[in-house]
Amino acid sequence: MLLPFDGRRLYYDLTGAQDAPVVCFTHSLTSDSGMWAEQLPPLLAAGFRVLRVDMRGHGGSDPVAGDYTMSALAADVARVIDALGLDRVHYIGLSIGGMLGQAFAIEHGAKVKSLMLCDTLPATLPDAKTAWAPRIAAVKTANSLLPLADGTMERWFTDAFKPRNPGRWKQIRDTVAATTPAGFLGCAAAIQNFDFLAKLPTLKAPTLVVCGAEDPGTPPAENKRIASLIPGARYEEIANARHFPNVEHPETFNRTMMSWLEARC
Repeated sequence: MLLPFDGRRLYYDLTGAQDAPVVCFTHSLTSDSGMWAEQLPPLLAAGFRVLRVDMRGHGGSDPVAGDYTMSALAADVARVIDALGLDRVHYIGLSIGGMLGQAFAIEHGAKVKSLMLCDTLPATLPDAKTAWAPRIAAVKTANSLLPLADGTMERWFTDAFKPRNPGRWKQIRDTVAATTPAGFLGCAAAIQNFDFLAKLPTLKAPTLVVCGAEDPGTPPAENKRIASLIPGARYEEIANARHFPNVEHPETFNRTMMSWLEARC
């Protein structure tokens, strides 16, 4: 479904019984809500309602010109929740989805029942501008995400994943390539300009932090740092996974997710 506001549209997908507890998902950079396909069946079977929101310039959501901020991206999610008349949600975000999820919990805490942050960061890394410069230049030159598709898949998945599930690998790669340049560039700017380190100790929502053991971009050490800063938070690691443990090892991820959510309902 498309939610129109301020001359643009945000895409969301809402599935499940109307009176069920809501789980809200946000996705990674150059992905979309389809990255959570493996999580829908167990959630719906257990009686949850699932809301997935595409970030601006990703999936079915319109791009917005210029730099984005984590606060603006979090406000987009809040707009969808308010427009749908939903109350508090169990929030799950991965990568930039976890970054804007932290902003959401800090700025819209009354809407958060629990928080699950996956393969993410608490603040911009010191070498971010150097690391992002070649990718930004490649996208601007090509006016396309196609030059980044293969390298992104290498960072996201171990070598074992593609031969095990080639169809899903291609589907995700195609989503990377189809992301709008404006959406990528706007979100890349947000990733290079955020810092929640001082605010994380103020969070009240129960929090679980999950990370693939071999994630090179948002490594376990940074995810453990998040868990150490949020009062009462817990950290769990998924072996033999890089940046997308929910897709690479869905059975393991889903067991962790369902155990977490069912204990909070």
